[in-house]
Amino acid sequence: MSSLPNASQLDKSGRRIVVDPVTRIEGHMRCEVNVDANNVITNAVSTGTMWRGLEVILKGRDPRDAWAFVERICGVCTGTHALTSVRAVEDALGIQIPYNAHLIRNLMDKTLQVHDHIVHFYHLHALDWVNPVNALKADPKATSALQQAVSPAHAKSSPGYFRDVQTRLKKFVESGQLGLFANGYWDNPAYKLPPEADLMAVAHYLEALDLQKDIVKIHTIFGGKNPHPNYMVGGVACAINLDDVGAAGAPVNMVSLNFVLDRIHEAREFTKNVYLPDVLAVAGIYKDWLYGGGLAGHNLLSYGTFTKVPYDKSSDLLPAGAIVGGNWDEVLPVDVRDPQEIQEFVSHSWYTYADETKGLHPWDGVTEPKFELGPNTKGSRTNIQELDEAHKYSWIKAPRWRGHAMEVGPLARYIIAYASGREYVKEQVDRSLAAFNQSTGLALGLKQFLPSTLGRTLARALECELAVDSMLDDWQALVGNIKAGDRATANVEKWDPSTWPKEAKGVGINEAPRGALGHWIRIKDGKIENYQAIVPTTWNGTPRDHLGNIGAYEAALLNTRMERPDEPVEILRTLHSFDPCLACSTHVMSPDGQELTRVKVR
Repeated sequence: MSSLPNASQLDKSGRRIVVDPVTRIEGHMRCEVNVDANNVITNAVSTGTMWRGLEVILKGRDPRDAWAFVERICGVCTGTHALTSVRAVEDALGIQIPYNAHLIRNLMDKTLQVHDHIVHFYHLHALDWVNPVNALKADPKATSALQQAVSPAHAKSSPGYFRDVQTRLKKFVESGQLGLFANGYWDNPAYKLPPEADLMAVAHYLEALDLQKDIVKIHTIFGGKNPHPNYMVGGVACAINLDDVGAAGAPVNMVSLNFVLDRIHEAREFTKNVYLPDVLAVAGIYKDWLYGGGLAGHNLLSYGTFTKVPYDKSSDLLPAGAIVGGNWDEVLPVDVRDPQEIQEFVSHSWYTYADETKGLHPWDGVTEPKFELGPNTKGSRTNIQELDEAHKYSWIKAPRWRGHAMEVGPLARYIIAYASGREYVKEQVDRSLAAFNQSTGLALGLKQFLPSTLGRTLARALECELAVDSMLDDWQALVGNIKAGDRATANVEKWDPSTWPKEAKGVGINEAPRGALGHWIRIKDGKIENYQAIVPTTWNGTPRDHLGNIGAYEAALLNTRMERPDEPVEILRTLHSFDPCLACSTHVMSPDGQELTRVKVR
C-alpha cells in the first residue's frame, strides 16, 4: 500500500479520456482520466453533475415530515434516508422508540441492504465482468458442470435449464434489440470469463430479477409500500394485531410475519448458493485484477450498523470506527457531533460561503450554489469537453474526517469490523480469502486482496450474507416479544410540538448500502432551521479539498491499466464497485445554463 498522492503530484499530461455520463448508477456522474503512453491512469477527476437541493427545501418545515422529503433523495436507497432522518429528529427531541419498532426498523433496513447488494452485483456491476454475448458460445452441459462445481447446493443446475436460458438469450440477441446489453464493449480483451461462466452468470442475472421483486415485499408489510416505505418519528407506522388472521397486510399478524420469514429464507438461500459463489468465481478468473484500492488501504470510515440492543452501539454487528494511514491495528472512535471531526469543504465544489478554506460541521452547513468553470476548462458551459480540476468542478461537497478524505461502504465496514475482532466477519473473510487462494494457486494476504475492486465487490456480498443471517434473529426476537404481550410500535409522548424545547439539534446516523450516512438537524420554534445530509457518495465521490487531498473514486482509479482507453471497461469496473448514487437534482437549468424559474414552497 503506497502512500496516496496529493493532487499537485498527479500527472495531468497524456491523453484525457472522458466518460459522461457514467451509466448503471443512480444519478448523474462524469469521470475524466489522464492516461500515459502505456494506457495507465495517472490522474482522475470525478464529478457529480446534479445538485441535491433537498436541504434547502426542508427549511421552515415540520421536523416530523422531514423523513418523507429526504426519502426522495433516492429511489434506490428505499428507506435508509427516512430511517436516518427520524433518528435525527428523535435524537434532537429525546425520543426513544419501542423494542418492536427497533426490530421492525432492523428488518426493513436489512431488507434494503440485501435487495440493494443483489441488484447492484447482478444488474449494475456484473456487466463489467460478464460478457452476455459470449454466453451464446457456451456448452449448456459444461455450464451445468460448472454450476455444480461452483455451488452444488443450487437447485437450478441442469443442462436443460441452461439450454433454455441460452435459447432465450439467442432470440434476444438475434432480434437486433440488445436493450441494456447494447453499446457494450463485448470484443474488448478486458473480458476474461469463459463462455460457460458467462452463461451461468446470465442465468443468475435473470434469477436475481425474480428475487429482488419479492424481497422488497417486506417493506410493504411493515412500511405499506416500496419504494419509499412509510416511517414515523417515534417508531414505525404499522400496527400489530395477532387476532387478525386475515391475509398479509395491515395490521401485522402471523400471516404477514410468516410471509416475511419466507422472503428471508429465499434471500438467504440465493445469497449463499448463488451470489457469494458467483463473486468468488469471478474473482478467481480475474485473479490478477487487483486495481482499485485507492483509499481502502489507507483511510476508512464507518458509523456502525445492525444494532442488536437498542441504543447500545457496542452491540453493532458492524462496528463504528475509523482507520487512518493504513494502520489496521488501530480503529479510532468516531464522534459525529464533534465539529473538529467532520467538516465539509467547497473549494472545488459548486457552492460558496464566506471563507472557503475552512470546513463547516453539518450543523452549521451552508448549501449555497455557485456554478462556475475554471479558466482552463475546454468547451462551453453547455458543452464541457474537459473540466479544470484546479478550480470548482463538482456539485458534491468535500467531507473530511479529522482532515482526511475517507472511503465508506461495505469494504470500509468489513475492514473495520475485521480489525475490531468481530468473529462472524473474521470467519467470513478468512473463509473467502482461503477459497480465492485455493482456486487461483495464489497466496495473497488480507491487505493484498481486500483493498481492491475485487475486495470491494466481495465485501458487499459478505455483508449481504451477514444481513440475511441476522434477519432471522430479528424476526425471532420480534415474534417472541409480540407473543410475550408487547404490541407497542410507537412512542408518541413527544409527538405534540408543545412538548418540544424552543431550540434543539440532533443527528441521525446509519450505514446505507453505499456507506456512512448522516443527517444533522437544527429545530427552532417547532420548525426546521437547518438540515444537512452527508451521504455515502458525498464521501466517496468527493472532489479535492483546498489542500489537494483526493477522494475515494479518484484515488481508486489511479495506476489502473486500460486495454483500450476508448472502451473504458476498467473505469466502470472500479467506479461501479462503489455503487455510486448521485441522486435527486432539484435545481432546474435552461439549456444555456440560466435558471428557468424559482418555486417557493410553504
